[in-house]
Amino acid sequence: MEEDLMLTLAHWIAGDFSNQKQALADSINYAHIRVFFRPLPWDFFSGIGFYSEQAQDYDLWAPYRQGVHRFIDQGEQIYVENYGLKDPILYAGSGRDLNILKTITPECLERRYNCSMIFKREGNLFRGRVEGNCCFIEKDGKQTYLVSDVELTETTFVSLDKGMDLTSHEQVWGSKAGHLRFEKRQSYASEVPK
Repeated sequence: MEEDLMLTLAHWIAGDFSNQKQALADSINYAHIRVFFRPLPWDFFSGIGFYSEQAQDYDLWAPYRQGVHRFIDQGEQIYVENYGLKDPILYAGSGRDLNILKTITPECLERRYNCSMIFKREGNLFRGRVEGNCCFIEKDGKQTYLVSDVELTETTFVSLDKGMDLTSHEQVWGSKAGHLRFEKRQSYASEVPK
């Protein structure tokens, strides 16, 4: 059963997502963003892994967030380690172009400690949250900790990332209007290693 849980999560998250409907309905608060979760070959981590990329729809070659993620089965939950790329611009476009994706190697990664996500199945969705409150991100010279909340279904990806002040615990960065709501445009589930 546990293996099915991880494979289901992998199949659901594998895709090209867009919040175009949300951006059209409320362009003041939401830019049109695309999120790509592209499966990595099995031998990359000897398991399930993904490359992810977030970019404004009008400038897909300049992603503002890139990462690599390793899935670890922990029975009732899936633990997702997060990695940064040492030179991310070299891999821009990997979410859409498998030739670029193939140039990523484990040697170009740096583990983002205390920034792993924990996913649990809740009925017809997965809920993910960052572990603890020690995932530190510096923005505008201010040290913050990340609060991340994700809901994933087979066709939707809803997320809210906020940076919170270390002492006051008030929000420093991230959407103040609420969650970003993405719909899957294309599935990459067939690329998830068996």
